[in-house]
Amino acid sequence: MPNISNPILVSNHKKFTWLKSYLPYLLFLIIMILKLGYFHDELNARNIDMSRLDYIIAAGSLLIVSFWVLWLPIRIRIIALSLLNLLLTGIIFADLVYYRYFGDFITVPVLLQTGQVGSLGDSIRSLIYSSDLWFFIDLILLAIFGLLYVIHLYRRSRRNRSSLHSVQKQKADKQASLRNRLVSGVLAFVLGIILTVGPIHHSSKTWAAGLFEGNWWNMSLYNVTGLLAFHGYDVYRYNKERMNSQASVSNEELEETIAYFSEKQEEARKAIRAETFGKYKGKNVIIVQVEAFMNFVIGKEIGGEEITPHFNNLMKDSLYFENFYHQTGQGRTSDADFLTNISLHPLPTGSVFVRYPDHEYDSLSSILGSEGYHTAAFHAYESSFWNRYTIYKNMKYDEFLNRNNYIMDEAVGWSLGDKSFFKQSVNYITEEQGENPAPFYSFMITLTSHHPYVMPASLQELNTGSLDGTMMGDYLQSIHYADAALGELVEQLKKEGLWEDTLLLVYGDHDSSIKEKADYETFLGRSISDLEMHQIMNQVPLLMHLPDGNNAGVYLEPAGQIDITPTVLHLLGISTEENYLMGSDLLSTSKRMTVLRTGAFANSDLVYIPSEDHLFENGSCYEMPAGEQTDIHACKPSYEKSIFELAISDRLITHNLIHKLRSKE
Repeated sequence: MPNISNPILVSNHKKFTWLKSYLPYLLFLIIMILKLGYFHDELNARNIDMSRLDYIIAAGSLLIVSFWVLWLPIRIRIIALSLLNLLLTGIIFADLVYYRYFGDFITVPVLLQTGQVGSLGDSIRSLIYSSDLWFFIDLILLAIFGLLYVIHLYRRSRRNRSSLHSVQKQKADKQASLRNRLVSGVLAFVLGIILTVGPIHHSSKTWAAGLFEGNWWNMSLYNVTGLLAFHGYDVYRYNKERMNSQASVSNEELEETIAYFSEKQEEARKAIRAETFGKYKGKNVIIVQVEAFMNFVIGKEIGGEEITPHFNNLMKDSLYFENFYHQTGQGRTSDADFLTNISLHPLPTGSVFVRYPDHEYDSLSSILGSEGYHTAAFHAYESSFWNRYTIYKNMKYDEFLNRNNYIMDEAVGWSLGDKSFFKQSVNYITEEQGENPAPFYSFMITLTSHHPYVMPASLQELNTGSLDGTMMGDYLQSIHYADAALGELVEQLKKEGLWEDTLLLVYGDHDSSIKEKADYETFLGRSISDLEMHQIMNQVPLLMHLPDGNNAGVYLEPAGQIDITPTVLHLLGISTEENYLMGSDLLSTSKRMTVLRTGAFANSDLVYIPSEDHLFENGSCYEMPAGEQTDIHACKPSYEKSIFELAISDRLITHNLIHKLRSKE
């Protein structure tokens, strides 16, 4: 045994002890910082590398989540570090994949929807790149290193067991080690707090002032906090939100909400005097929500062939809203459903369907049901997806036909192909009509044109040229199929004698998640501006065919999904002055403002696009219809109005205010 009384040997022994105690921890910190750097590079959000301050915050966040590891004995520490590495790697990588599809980060409300993740299947697989594989190599190496290190310590402990001097020394070493572990862990935690909270607090008081009080856009928060601190703040704000939802609303907030809806209800009273009010009283209503149907394909060709020939033909005797926006948030398809049928804005995080399915809402299905309509939702997928089974009961649908009610005779993509879906749905409607002559409302949700858009070769009818084999090419093929299915739906409605007695509305639920400007420039054959890109990603088609073909034409005034329910009720002669709806009837109102969940807005005169840091002054304001950028302050009044509107909607939903408001009437 070496004589460690020698000063040189003592010094070397201490260095070795320090290395074996802290080297694994330092390696862990370095590896995780590199992974966070890779994550940031893959976002392509700001097109810049992580700054020195970003690295400082990342290091501080890692110290906060891992300081406790230093309290553990060395033998256990490496195992704990390996497990923590595995956990954090999983979180970072899950965020990366989620961001590639949704352009956002995983939040607590999203985690409450994890039952859906297994159903995403091919979508998730298409978002994992081969270059991501190196992301996990260190875990294997760390596991091997940890195993060898544990074996080394085990063998060494057995050798030292027979020596009384060794036993006595081990006791002394344990006491010293315990003190060192305690001190090092506390120091790591304090340093982590300083490195993380200090810069974030400074930012919140300077360039990011107000961000944490009223802004819920996750990318802007990430720009300040980094990923790990973002998740910490997300947990805090979620718990705060839940506590706030259980707390009472102040009298000022309640009066503010009452005043807002008083204006909306006065607007509804004026709409009664329009000549279109009640013109189609008692008619059937079919609303078709088409998956990922975007506006930029309407009227376009590829390879000499129309992409949406049936939709284009239907436009000739229908109302087509050229500047119609999807207003969805993290809830995507469920948000589109919520906007369309309940006429409130989605929440900034998560899905209303999942978070607040039991709150009181004025839905199109419940209003029409009270008017004697037979109401049904049709979607050939799992009834639990987006919590539809629960929320549809609350929306008072008479029936919800889901995957269990369909014969899977055309398996395409996620589930049943749109053509068979429409055919079986209309067959069910006609059978129901035979037994029940009451007018009906049918809400149909398609699925075939869902990400990642891969269609069987037998259903690929377009010549996509240079886009063949790309996601954009696949998207165009899937939309072409969805359009053909729509054409068959119209023909079947005519055949069954329903066409002349039915209001048909067709709209897209959200964008395709294809975000690269180059893809759209390749398709359009020209360069596009930032404003055009914003409109491409946020505009979806809305087509409305009235039974007599009247009012056909192209409507240019901006509109959004939130306006669909008030418009349908207006045409049917059902006043909304007693309801709490935030949308406007599209046929009796003008000078509307369409608000997006991000705080962007569009009206006939202006379009506002938020910046990546989500500070108003850094956004872009455009004069319409010229599309020329103007002074940002021209958008200030409308921007404040849009933020106020979103706040009113959030308050109404989270505090379940409709019942309380009605009690004050």
